[in-house]
Amino acid sequence: MPARSVGVLAYRMTSGALEVLLVHPGGPFWHYKDLGAWSIPKGEYAADEPAEAAARREFAEELGTELSVPLLPLGEIKQRGGKIVVAFAAETDLDTTAISSNQFEMEWPPRSGRMRSFPEVDRATWFDLAEARERINPAQAALLDRLIEMTTM
Repeated sequence: MPARSVGVLAYRMTSGALEVLLVHPGGPFWHYKDLGAWSIPKGEYAADEPAEAAARREFAEELGTELSVPLLPLGEIKQRGGKIVVAFAAETDLDTTAISSNQFEMEWPPRSGRMRSFPEVDRATWFDLAEARERINPAQAALLDRLIEMTTM
């Protein structure tokens, strides 16, 4: 069975324009990657955990901010590696300079025997839709389209 993740596509209206919040993965593998590397805040969850609760938990872990606003379902997408991502949308606003991500450990440099700690998310940014399309993981771009449909009804 493919891995399953759940996340939140946060959005806000600024001067009548829709902006979305994307996060850049932390760690040495992602340090120099930009276009196509950004994502919605998300993470894996257990089959017995409610998706909405897991989405709220992952958002808080990756950004340091708990969501209290309603979550609206955006459905699921399948990423290139086969991972299924269940997504929700949330209208909210947060200061991206104040994010506080949880950490993960890995051996770095490889085969050095040294364990180092890195943030899961090294930055978060609000993007207009055109720039978000360039930066988001290509499989997640469908979530932007679904958000547009939902917010223009």
